[in-house]
Amino acid sequence: MSRRHLTAVSAGLLAVLGFVLAGLAGSAAAADRTVGRAEVVSGDTLIVAGQRIRLFGIDAPELGQRCQWPNKEIDCGNVSRTALLDLIAPVAVACARRDTAADGTWIGTCKAEGFDVGTNLVHTGWAVVSPGDPAGYAAIQEKARAAKRGLWRGTFQMPWEWRKTR
Repeated sequence: MSRRHLTAVSAGLLAVLGFVLAGLAGSAAAADRTVGRAEVVSGDTLIVAGQRIRLFGIDAPELGQRCQWPNKEIDCGNVSRTALLDLIAPVAVACARRDTAADGTWIGTCKAEGFDVGTNLVHTGWAVVSPGDPAGYAAIQEKARAAKRGLWRGTFQMPWEWRKTR
């Protein structure tokens, strides 16, 4: 083989290797993402393409958790779940994993029609910011509280406090 031929073969092999490595990197990224119709489990948890996902940076009332509104008591956990369902029911949801819980549940962010689902739940008042505000939603929550949207219409126990008593 001539030196010129070896150089051409080497360049070809390097190109193929580059494509293979790029494909592997894409597969790793794809393993941290999922897209599809979602099944709503609770106000902050859904299942997309078989993967259970808890929304990053928010916490929603648990199913069965009661809240006081001016003239009545409501199941705010169920209403929060319904609010999430309303946001995502008719569209595909795209989720990205940020972390994984011990039980395999992803902790991630999800978008429906380009809008962040966690942001929308905090904006409508049906979820609250997780302690420490890891997602930076505090300003959105303050606007929801000031406007008395969702949970902020009445009184309620923060979900993490309610869970401690159960």
